[in-house]
Amino acid sequence: MIVNSSGGSSGPRREVVRVGTREVLEEERERARQRVAALEREFAGLAEAASAAGTDDEHDPEGATLAFERQHAAALLAAAREQVAAADAALRRLAAGRYGVCERCGQPIGAGRLTARPAALTCIRCAASGSG
Repeated sequence: MIVNSSGGSSGPRREVVRVGTREVLEEERERARQRVAALEREFAGLAEAASAAGTDDEHDPEGATLAFERQHAAALLAAAREQVAAADAALRRLAAGRYGVCERCGQPIGAGRLTARPAALTCIRCAASGSG
């Protein structure tokens, strides 16, 4: 375990960063990138199937299903892209020495939360209160 102490306007603050954090974040980012690539292929396939079949979403019984599948794939794709961005941001915070510090209240983010959500921006208290 690496322990960094840094001072700030609110006094000294202890920040605990586990050894291997960078690797965990890089693995998370890579898994999210792979999901993005797979979902982009799925979305392209759905769009191609819809255009090749000449379906009319309003009048064809299969059109509603295809429209739902496209929207579902689009939502999953957006979420996967957000995960890539979150992992990238967490890696930047790690490089800047701010990883594991709540962006809302400035207190340390608990180890359990960082284990569950390595790219977490906020501590559990701020997340629960809807502050972040």
